[in-house]
Amino acid sequence: MRISKKIVLHFPPNLVDKPIIYHLVKDYDMEFNVLKASVTPKEEGLLVLELTGARKAYDGAIRFLKETGVEVQPLVKDIARQEERCTHCGACVTICPVNAFVVDPTTRRVDFVSDKCIACDLCLRICPVRAMETRL
Repeated sequence: MRISKKIVLHFPPNLVDKPIIYHLVKDYDMEFNVLKASVTPKEEGLLVLELTGARKAYDGAIRFLKETGVEVQPLVKDIARQEERCTHCGACVTICPVNAFVVDPTTRRVDFVSDKCIACDLCLRICPVRAMETRL
């Protein structure tokens, strides 16, 4: 059985230059999709991944990360839109790094595709009517 989960990895400064993700692929046959990354040499790193693979291999990969010193958290934060507040101004469209907002060419309404969202919070800050919200 295959599993796919979105996770947040926090790398301590001593691990940001190590080939951790390489080992997930090579040793555990994991597929990954980087949703967000902030890694600076000699500083803490943050990586949001969608990690996919066989259930047993996935469990081994998570165990490897934790034993290596990487803090692993599930991505539990969700972004939602309060439809009644949205004015479809489009401010969110230009700021979203994963194109989770799509303008309908006919109606000019902005659709929110929550499955694409990586919970980066940029739309929360840019929305002039505060139609976007965080749900934990």
